[in-house]
Amino acid sequence: MPDQHLPSDRHLPRDQHLPGPDRQDPPETLSAADLVALDRQHVWHPYGPMPGKQDPLVVASASGVRLRLAAPSQGHEELIDGMSSWWSAVHGYNHPVLNEAAATQLGRMSHVMFGGLTHEPAVRLATRLVEITPVGLEHVFLADSGSVAVEVAVKMCLQYWRSVGRVGKTRLLTWRGGYHGDTWQPMAVCDPEGGMHELWSGQLPRQLFADAPPAGFDTPVDPSYVDHLRSLISAHADELAAVIVEPVVQGAGGMQFHNPGYLTVLRDLCDEYDVLLVLDEIATGFGRTGALFAAEHAGITPDVMCLGKALTGGYLTLSATLCTERVADGISRGEVPVLAHGPTFMGNPLATAVANASIDLLLGQDWQREIKRLEAGLATGLEPARAVPGVRDVRVLGAIGVIQLDHPVDVDAATRAAVKEGVWLRPFRDLIYTMPPFVTGDADVARICRAVCAAAREG
Repeated sequence: MPDQHLPSDRHLPRDQHLPGPDRQDPPETLSAADLVALDRQHVWHPYGPMPGKQDPLVVASASGVRLRLAAPSQGHEELIDGMSSWWSAVHGYNHPVLNEAAATQLGRMSHVMFGGLTHEPAVRLATRLVEITPVGLEHVFLADSGSVAVEVAVKMCLQYWRSVGRVGKTRLLTWRGGYHGDTWQPMAVCDPEGGMHELWSGQLPRQLFADAPPAGFDTPVDPSYVDHLRSLISAHADELAAVIVEPVVQGAGGMQFHNPGYLTVLRDLCDEYDVLLVLDEIATGFGRTGALFAAEHAGITPDVMCLGKALTGGYLTLSATLCTERVADGISRGEVPVLAHGPTFMGNPLATAVANASIDLLLGQDWQREIKRLEAGLATGLEPARAVPGVRDVRVLGAIGVIQLDHPVDVDAATRAAVKEGVWLRPFRDLIYTMPPFVTGDADVARICRAVCAAAREG
């Protein structure tokens, strides 16, 4: 129904009709100071209080790897983005290929419901994802965020076991140090101690947690840890629906890397004890770790895989949950033969069209060479941080560079230090890290590294 606070056209005098598309007045231009003031009054930012304690920087536009500020900060009108907008903008900003894909699709249709209807961008994307992900993932459920992709994955696993008559298999197992999102089921498989979701630990579904995997991508597989995983999975096999982990890189839970061999171990144990394996590749997918998908480091196929973030190159929110024929067929033969989930913007044509263009853009170049170039630049540029007091570890994998401190980061001081170097970073917990766009040039990589090191010194 019409907004009751706004009169409709038919209730206005003839000369006071609401403006149409061709007669709208241009919006009032607000200064950066005005925007910050209104932001503080009304806008709730992620993981922050209301009102906020720190004034955010106002971004006026973005292009390439640079964010142009509405007002200079510490002498800089632009900042190099060292975060890829939370790891999603792998091609940088304002990319002509992605712009064209969005504009072309916008001229056709921006959205249409996915219930009972379909369209070319979504069909092409699902087909392409099946082609490029590990062999055996045949079916694609499109959603609108990474957390929802994990929700769907959990629902798939629970419904699969219910459908095949194993109603007791309702719990999930993961390892500590993980992060899978901020909605309900994903929170339940985030690290329950010291994580951002500890507040809800008494109300979330109670899941099983293994110890965190031993750190180090190149650290040999520890037989005692393998025994630890086996003991948990074997003891709880009758109640376990799935094991869910982030492969190779634990992202927001601590930016830790582990040997891909543990994924092989999990695949073998899940097969042996009849448990499904879910890999959350929302952060690691599309080349970030040096493989197109982190599962490829171990040469395995999960039963369910979650994708997001870089799926659209950072342009629009979109996620995908893929599963094997076994999972889809099991659900389809159950008492409720459908997956009862359907976001309003599922399969959004605009997002799926840009996702297709983003995948083509990535795979149409020697992306592995670019990731190796970034890895080399990060390794060289962050090496001096090892001598900085308070630095506990420096680690690099693919297009990920991490400095871990021996104390919690002073986020304000570290951010100011990075901005002073002309770089945008977002430290958290005891970590100062960068995941730059893949198109970041060598000189900018070096500058990002100087900013990370400066932030470590000040944070």
